[in-house]
Amino acid sequence: MNDANFTLSGIDLFGSLTASELEALAKQCRWRRYAPGQHIIGDRDETTDVFFIASGRVRATVYSPAGKEVSFRDLGAGASIGELSAVDGAPRSANVIALSESVLASVPAAVFQKILRDHPDVSARMMSYLVGLVRKLSDRIVEFSVLAVRNRIHAELLRLARERASDGTTVVLSPPPTHADIASRIATHREAVTRELNVLAGDGLIERRRGSLVIRDVARLTRLVEEGLEQ
Repeated sequence: MNDANFTLSGIDLFGSLTASELEALAKQCRWRRYAPGQHIIGDRDETTDVFFIASGRVRATVYSPAGKEVSFRDLGAGASIGELSAVDGAPRSANVIALSESVLASVPAAVFQKILRDHPDVSARMMSYLVGLVRKLSDRIVEFSVLAVRNRIHAELLRLARERASDGTTVVLSPPPTHADIASRIATHREAVTRELNVLAGDGLIERRRGSLVIRDVARLTRLVEEGLEQ
């Protein structure tokens, strides 16, 4: 596709690069548009390109041997994917599909590694991102080890709330996560999510609106998660 209308200026990893550096890097990229539901990366693939999300939204998932889908996270414009295989050369660790029409730029692993060598600020951002990823995965291991299903639902809602900019009290999730999406992320079934969301709505902690889910008290939701961890 023609990349003339797209830029890497919104990619978080490249926030320290100058306009000329971004333009030079963009010319090395392969640009592609993905339709909703289209696969971008396949689990266990031996490809090593790194992808930068110029527009749209994607989801990383894995499948159990029994075929059950487990969602890891959703990523939007500004994020990058595929860095792990570019760094260590190992097969991909997840599937990535487009949730909406998306435009991504990609570079081979060798180009990505050269960027890290040539730009210490980019390398530092990459290390910070990877450390954050390890911390998030560690938190999820703890949640799966000690939290009951209802508390894992609370923790997932809190995670989604913290991903949004907010005043610290009320957060609007729009579009709202589906019950099936939440269930997939915390290894439960949709009915359990529906029951607990009904309880939270009855308690006034969440509110369903057309096209959104409102978390009305983030502090209270945080306490519910902390109480679950203490049990």
